[in-house]
Amino acid sequence: MSTINTLSKDLQKFIDKFEPNKFKVMGRGIEVRGVSNIHDAIETAKGIIEKLKLNLRVSHNAEMVSYGAFEVCVL
Repeated sequence: MSTINTLSKDLQKFIDKFEPNKFKVMGRGIEVRGVSNIHDAIETAKGIIEKLKLNLRVSHNAEMVSYGAFEVCVL
């Protein structure tokens, strides 16, 4: 968990609110993994970002969808 301490404050707020079961820390954000309903999870993530006015964005592609993942990156 020491890696989480190095994340941006906005990203930490997002993780606390979204509470992903599984995520991988990446260079500019996190990859949320193992999502069963990717569309709803992405919409929820975008809603949290908008509601909390976080400096983050959601990104995904076809490869990520194949294993139920999307990225949340710092702008």
